[in-house]
Amino acid sequence: MKEVTRRKRRSAVAVGAVAFGVMALMLSSGFIEWIFWAMREGTIRSGLGHVQITRPGYQQAGRSDPLSYLLPQQLPDLASRVQQDQIETLAPRLSFSGLLSFGDASLSFLGEGLEPALEEPLSRSMLIVDGQPLSDDASSREVMLGEGLAQNLGAKVGDRVVMLVNTHTGSINAVEATVSGLFATATQAYDDVAVRMPISMARELLRVEGATTWVVALRDTERTEKVITQIESSLEPAEYEVTSWYALSDFYRKTVVLFSKQLGMLDFIVVLVVVLTISNCMTIAVVERTGEIGTALALGATSRVLLRRFLVEGLMLGLVGAVLGVAAGFAAAKFISSVGIPMPPPPGMARGYVGEILLTPGLVTKGFMFVVASALVGAIVPATRASRMTIVDAIRQGK
Repeated sequence: MKEVTRRKRRSAVAVGAVAFGVMALMLSSGFIEWIFWAMREGTIRSGLGHVQITRPGYQQAGRSDPLSYLLPQQLPDLASRVQQDQIETLAPRLSFSGLLSFGDASLSFLGEGLEPALEEPLSRSMLIVDGQPLSDDASSREVMLGEGLAQNLGAKVGDRVVMLVNTHTGSINAVEATVSGLFATATQAYDDVAVRMPISMARELLRVEGATTWVVALRDTERTEKVITQIESSLEPAEYEVTSWYALSDFYRKTVVLFSKQLGMLDFIVVLVVVLTISNCMTIAVVERTGEIGTALALGATSRVLLRRFLVEGLMLGLVGAVLGVAAGFAAAKFISSVGIPMPPPPGMARGYVGEILLTPGLVTKGFMFVVASALVGAIVPATRASRMTIVDAIRQGK
């Protein structure tokens, strides 16, 4: 520690580089972590849910013929079978497709019948662009249209639209409904075709009972896998298939892989800068202290002692810089999050968003350890060089 404080300018450069490295790792990782969190929660709370319960094979082949995979109308009592009251809601969904008409325009749509009273935990990330959400009145003839579908159709709140579908028996049925509102989710492609309505009206339109999916919303996303295990143990495997949100969100999985690879490259660059900076500073220190090293060797210091001395000096530079960097990183993250990071609409989305920095204990620990280890690695070559000096050469060069 004495050598660190004795040469203040050189030490300040090394400590500054380490602190910058920690702060850069924290801010970049924290921003990507926030994107992952926001995308995950947005996907789940836009209607996908944490867990979906269906008939076996529905997720693979049931989209084209959902009425062949109907579940019972009676919902299972999952709350009593899952520990710690993790289930926030269990909502039935009835999915189907058909033709939507308004005036002279007709477009195909993907419909979802749902229970409005049970949907609030599943729709927190859904934006009501215009109008009102669906009424809890089961007898209401109201629908909500995806923003893109309404624009393509030319419909607005208060208009009357007609839905035409094929029933389970192959006959044709139609119903007229009022547009109560327009909505937007995290997926623009879904908004371009989606129609949401009370499940009672969907059942009447399709002339069926039951649902195609039971959607589960949890209080804590981190417990999804544990809850899935508990749900699977309480249901008959031959009759029901339980699927997590992660398995259903292909876009999220691919985005995580892509951003993780990019973040890994950025981490490598930051670590390399820290290694080179510490190595350069320690090399200068070895050159400046060549005479001192020769004197230490003449007084009986071993190569191992010199090696340890310089490694400890590099480690101290790393630790001091890392502590300062963590403090600066927290302050910068708080300031940036309070201001926000305006971002353009990502692929497949119609609206931009304001980003933040999400720092977790794991990210802070990773940045701290990476940079301290980098500082230690950067000190290895200069320390090795110092430990291999001979007494005569060191004293001669130091004069």
